[in-house]
Amino acid sequence: MAGPDGVVIIGAGMAGLSAAVLLAARGVPVTVVERMAQPGGKLRTVDVGGVAIDAGPTVFTHRPVFERIFADAGADLDDHLTLVKSDRLARHAWQDGSSLDLWADHQRSFDAVSQFAGPAEADGWQRFQREAARIWNALETRFMESPAMGPVGLTLKYAPFHLHEMFAINPFQTLWKALGGYFRDPRLRQLYGRYATYSGADPFQASATLMLIAHLEARGVWLVDGGMHEVARQMAALAQRLGARFVYDAHVAEILVRQGRAAGVRLASGEEIIGGDVLSNSDVSAIADGKFGLAAAGAVTGVSPPDRSLSGLVTMMTAHTSGFDLDRHNVFFSTDYAAEFADIFGQGRLPEQPSIYVCAQDRGIHPPGTGPERLQLIVNAPATGDLRPPSEEEMARCQTATLAVLAKCGLTLKPIAVHPVGPAMFEALFPSSGGALYGRASHGWQASFRRPGSKTKLPGLWVASGSAHPGAGVPMAALSGRLASAAILKARGLTRTFHPVATAGGMSTPKATADNTA
Repeated sequence: MAGPDGVVIIGAGMAGLSAAVLLAARGVPVTVVERMAQPGGKLRTVDVGGVAIDAGPTVFTHRPVFERIFADAGADLDDHLTLVKSDRLARHAWQDGSSLDLWADHQRSFDAVSQFAGPAEADGWQRFQREAARIWNALETRFMESPAMGPVGLTLKYAPFHLHEMFAINPFQTLWKALGGYFRDPRLRQLYGRYATYSGADPFQASATLMLIAHLEARGVWLVDGGMHEVARQMAALAQRLGARFVYDAHVAEILVRQGRAAGVRLASGEEIIGGDVLSNSDVSAIADGKFGLAAAGAVTGVSPPDRSLSGLVTMMTAHTSGFDLDRHNVFFSTDYAAEFADIFGQGRLPEQPSIYVCAQDRGIHPPGTGPERLQLIVNAPATGDLRPPSEEEMARCQTATLAVLAKCGLTLKPIAVHPVGPAMFEALFPSSGGALYGRASHGWQASFRRPGSKTKLPGLWVASGSAHPGAGVPMAALSGRLASAAILKARGLTRTFHPVATAGGMSTPKATADNTA
């Protein structure tokens, strides 16, 4: 039990794990309650024909975030994870037969773009990369690594001598329009427009600030030996060694509120786990919708359906591949990007002709075999899992269109075992999200300011997730957990920093399973 001095964390997603490690490293009693049978949240695997396939995020970036978490716990990231830096960031293909590889080496990418689209487009690419880096550097410490703030608070971070840097982040222009200032080739505009989808946004509505994602990826992509779920597994193991307790297969039915303060949780089994603070690693809308009881519902504001980010039609499969030479990360583009996003955000339906991300999970670290491959295919989808989710017929039609696009790009798949997951299943896994995988869509200049910070309106209740500040994605969720743990420690007057040595301890405990959790 966490006890009155402890912290109860609801959910063992990346933000919850980050907070668990950092709080346990400071000697705080931590109990993590997770409805699934293993840690990770969206960082999960599914069994497809007897083979485990990563079913969540597949790209590991921003390595320093994780190095710092492990270091603050007295550990070394490299002692826990085998990370191999990828020379190739991603392979991109179009239905006209053209393709472009982007590389970790800047000059190599410049040369590839020049050969692909000509010297003028390569010069535009150089200007784009400089601008993306400038936006990243302007926001990394002032916004992403800082507690949530409003526009005035951000302005004060730059005043009085660096206001020009704030205006350089270009928040009032859409990403798609901004890209037109760098690229005349529609393929390059489409390629870099896709970075908006990394935070669940529509490139035609997203702020141009999101070009910073391209800089983050250009700083390095790593391949995780054992798959992305291994990141979650190792962080949970580290938290346990520091003394944290994990309770799996347990549904939190209610956040306990006593004397006007969050005081722990009640499980569906009736068991109560008392804590001096409660940190929710759920989608923030689950709290607002009363999934954890009415007493806590007013603590945060949820995300309304029109403001939700993308969901996905995600298909895990084993398959024989031929034709197109797959790399680890591959993107195959539709011929009409505007129509694709009009279908999703305008009509609330699966795109008639989708763009597809394919993660070939057996490529990149170990020599490829000769048998079937483990693949994850992602098609962007509307977050309508709790409203009107795509029917089985609509999903089947989209999968047929997916295979057709891949074939036009030169890739032939012969599936052996298939496991599709759509918006309705994502809603079941992550209630009150509608299946949205990134929280609030980053549409318009105010979107980032509307994500909740760590502190809620209910004393003792804190939030950390991809739906909270600073945003979606594995490293941002880890930063959210760091910010929440720091806020809890500050509220308790524990501000001294130290790096303890990890020791044996902690435990994990199974509980009876239940429906409807966060």
